[in-house]
Amino acid sequence: MRPDLHIRQLNVTDAPAFRALRLRALREHPDAFTSSFEEATVRPLAEAEARLAPGASETVWGAFLGSALAGMVGLNRETRLKCRHKGTLVAMYVAPEFAGLGLGAALVNTVITAARADGLMLLVLTVTDSNDRARALYERAGFTAFGTEPDAIRVDGTSFGKTHMYLQLPAAAIQRRATPPTETP
Repeated sequence: MRPDLHIRQLNVTDAPAFRALRLRALREHPDAFTSSFEEATVRPLAEAEARLAPGASETVWGAFLGSALAGMVGLNRETRLKCRHKGTLVAMYVAPEFAGLGLGAALVNTVITAARADGLMLLVLTVTDSNDRARALYERAGFTAFGTEPDAIRVDGTSFGKTHMYLQLPAAAIQRRATPPTETP
């Protein structure tokens, strides 16, 4: 990675740049995201600010080239009691003019590192079936496909499937429900 590139957690002051990059991603790659440009463009800046505010269940990181926001990725943490051991990698995007600089791998690794630090044991994501580059990136990071949802999204009447992937994170001790010993008569 170039020395003038850095990754940091985004905050409320980054909301305008984050929103602009997100809208660009949704407009230029509508098949890569479940959200749509049409829906996102009418949402106020305050929604992006709330997404980046302290205490949100999602953390978003930005990859910067100098002061320019070149890429982004998010980690949604589950809040339901039975699912708090896992998180979801979301909103992964690197602007095409910054492709090939290692930003995608660095962003994915940032999420993995944060998930481990938070004590998460499982990361999941979805990737559009036709997005071979993204799928290969996730596989290089250790994610494994475990199924495909056909017709997961439709863009202008065209159906796209989403491949579900997971990464089991090592933990010091995974608590499993104990199986009671069987009694012998």
